Amino acid sequence: MKHSTKPRSSCPINYSLEIVGDAWSLLILRDIIYFGKHTFGEFHASSEGIARNILTNRLTKLEQNGILTKQPHPDGRKDTYMVTEKGLDLVPILLVSAEWGASYGIEVDAPAWWLDTVRTHREQITREIKQAVREGRSVFIGDNSVASKYLPADLAVSQ
Repeated sequence: MKHSTKPRSSCPINYSLEIVGDAWSLLILRDIIYFGKHTFGEFHASSEGIARNILTNRLTKLEQNGILTKQPHPDGRKDTYMVTEKGLDLVPILLVSAEWGASYGIEVDAPAWWLDTVRTHREQITREIKQAVREGRSVFIGDNSVASKYLPADLAVSQ
């Protein structure tokens, strides 16, 4: 991994891109925040198909830059990655990226009701997501997920 201690410029957009502007870093954060994944194996199993060496590189980069912390997993055979407060401050970027991608992507898989909820209650949703992740919950996975609170009644009945 190339280590650079000095940013290319003092532009804040450049700094952001140097930290999370690659094709994988925000997807790793998405996996933790949206789907409650926390281990190398869980990230590697995601549908985008990240190579093991690239995943190792990105996890190291995110940890070195204070976006993630790494802790031993309770079973002792692997590590668990958690999002820091600095990383949680990227939640608005994930929300806007999902909205933009759903608007312009071809055949994207995003619940329209969730995108509408985020558009309508962006600040509230952002706060709730951050709190949920702090508590070990996620946006979409589990009975106590953030999305479950906003699930339309017609969908909640069918589940």
